[in-house]
Amino acid sequence: MFVNVGSNNLHFLIDTGLILCYNDLDGGDTMLKRKFYDKLLEWKNDHKQTCLLVKGARQIGKTFIIDLFGRENYESYIYINFIEMPQTKDIFSGELTADEIYKRLTLVMPEVKYIEHNTLMFLDEIQECPKARTALKFLAIDGRFDVIASGSLLGISYKEVTSIPVGYEEQVEMYSLDFEEFLWAVGYDNEKINSLREYFDKKEKVPDVIHEKMMSLLREYVVIGGMPAVVNRYIEMHHFGEVQNMQQMILDSYFDDISKYASNTEKPKVKNAYLSIPKQLAKENKKFQFSVVEKKATARKYENSIEWLRDASLARMVYNVSAPDFPLTAYAKDNQYKLYISDIGLLTALYGFDMKKAVIDNTVKGNVKGGIYENLVLDILSKSGHKLHYYRTDNGSVEVEFLITKDAQIIPIEVKAGNGSTISLNTLIEKPDIPYGYKLISGNIGVNGKKIVLPLYMAMFI
Repeated sequence: MFVNVGSNNLHFLIDTGLILCYNDLDGGDTMLKRKFYDKLLEWKNDHKQTCLLVKGARQIGKTFIIDLFGRENYESYIYINFIEMPQTKDIFSGELTADEIYKRLTLVMPEVKYIEHNTLMFLDEIQECPKARTALKFLAIDGRFDVIASGSLLGISYKEVTSIPVGYEEQVEMYSLDFEEFLWAVGYDNEKINSLREYFDKKEKVPDVIHEKMMSLLREYVVIGGMPAVVNRYIEMHHFGEVQNMQQMILDSYFDDISKYASNTEKPKVKNAYLSIPKQLAKENKKFQFSVVEKKATARKYENSIEWLRDASLARMVYNVSAPDFPLTAYAKDNQYKLYISDIGLLTALYGFDMKKAVIDNTVKGNVKGGIYENLVLDILSKSGHKLHYYRTDNGSVEVEFLITKDAQIIPIEVKAGNGSTISLNTLIEKPDIPYGYKLISGNIGVNGKKIVLPLYMAMFI
């Protein structure tokens, strides 16, 4: 049984273990496969007395994939959206025991059916009902039914929650489509991607025809990004003007959220800080510069705005470290960080439509190109689950775009839009405790001692 508050014009199909999501909201059938479905299955099979809290920016597909998961895996599925149906907040307005919540739920939704251990309740846009967030603890302890909650602005609304259900909610962040999911969307199956992975595993040169095709697809990903509505529109129409229009609609919705949820004093500062990110990357700054946002601006004036963008998942912060040693978080410099747009396609859209043609034609030059590809690698690595830092000495003699951790060892990653020299990477990999380092370029695979040269698209395999 499925009970919905709100409506979705969606069709679903399971095929060979991968989830095919058909969305005809825009008048055409498109198909997306998302890795997040597997995470939901893992939680369903393994969780004990925990609810799942799914975080992430707006319009990345959270509602769609959780809704599909509920319909496909439970005999009874209850969907509550606190924005579409604000009256459902009354369900959580009184005593928060599980029995009382489920009893009040039947008053609002009399058609609801409870089947123990085979019912999922999905609380969407839970940031609009702080008491529902508190109630997750009691629903988890009760354990008769599975509960998933989702929200887009949880990081900035947590102060409204009287009691965070620590220990009773499992938090996971969802992102827009990563590059591998984008390849699925445009017709590349797992067999083709695994064939490409073999070149990565063996560190063998990719045949030129394959390499050029993958670089072409990567440039498409740079301008399209991973927002599901944008990818759908591109698949349906293959029209970059429509891609830009969809991206601008998403950006406008983000600015609306800023106007709605940021405090009156923060509204202009949050928006200006966000809009400064393309400028920051074009200048190839060594850290976020507040003077780019506003002349003579200070960290004290804008620090809350930066945190707002981070907590709303609109931007990613990457901190500099004082030493490239394990654990990186112990060496992070709180006052030195870079800021990136959370979806590479939205960054390109912020540069304007003409940038799309320049990227596709591979005619972008200078610091702008370096900044775009740096954000691209950030996009790919962060969606793969890597916690990123960067390293720059005080005198600038050594600077590497990213550091990741693997098996308690530090792996440096240098990003080159072309194929420039890597003096800093060479210096770092001389350290005996650094096993190897990656140089990501537009060229092909190569190995030189501890330095592994990879084409940019192979960041998805790191």
